[in-house]
Order: sequence, then C-alpha cells, then structure tokens
Amino acid sequence: CSCCFICVFAVLINKVSLQETVHREGVIGDSVLLPCSSTKHDLKPQDINVHWRHNSSKLVYDIVKGKDSLERQDPEYKNRAETFPEEYTRGNFSIKLINLQYTDAGKYICFITHSSEQPTVQLIISESTAEKENGLID
Repeated sequence: CSCCFICVFAVLINKVSLQETVHREGVIGDSVLLPCSSTKHDLKPQDINVHWRHNSSKLVYDIVKGKDSLERQDPEYKNRAETFPEEYTRGNFSIKLINLQYTDAGKYICFITHSSEQPTVQLIISESTAEKENGLID
C-alpha cells in the first residue's frame, strides 16, 4: 500500500512541477522568447491546438490543427508575435514577442488542448539602460 502512495505522490509532484511559472525579463523595443513545450512529442499536425493568452483575456496567438490562426488575434500583437511552425510536431509552441511595450508585461498562459499542461510565463518589462541614462540627463 505504501508503494502505491509513493507512486501516486510522485505523479502528483510531476504534474504540479509542470504548472510552474517561468519568469522572463524584457526591455522596451527588444524581443523576448516565451517558452511553451509539451511533454508529448511526434504530434500529428491535426492534433495540435495551442492558445496563448495574456492576462487571461487578450488573444496573443492561436495554433489550430497545426496551423497559425490569427483572425481573432488582439490587434496589439499583430506582426509582433512569431512562432516556430517547424517545431510544433516536436511539442515546442514557444512564441517570440518583438518590439516589446510596457503593456506586454504580465502573465502569459499557453493552453495546450491535447494535454492538461498550461505553461505560464510572467513577463517583466524594463527600460534599457540608455533610456534610463537619457531620462536622468533631461
């Protein structure tokens, strides 16, 4: 019986660790990679559905049946969010945000519909050191 308890406990710990929040820092005007990967590999394109959301509401990026689906993308992310389609079948659904703005700060959740995984990234935005120095001079 204690062996079963240990096995269940190990599975639960593994599940909880998959839900950890990753912290990323970005600088205004630069780009940042927001990681998202599934433990499942060799995925079929028709089985790949991933939804990136910012602060639970803004639609950052959708991947539906292995293809980018940007019709409902929030205008704030148009031409600023990129993915890596060649990586989808390997379970990598990371996105790159370019030309970072202050409004990009916050919590990003990557909903992977074929699993219970929901990688979360907390993005912190800061000014570049040049901007800070210029601010002190003005």
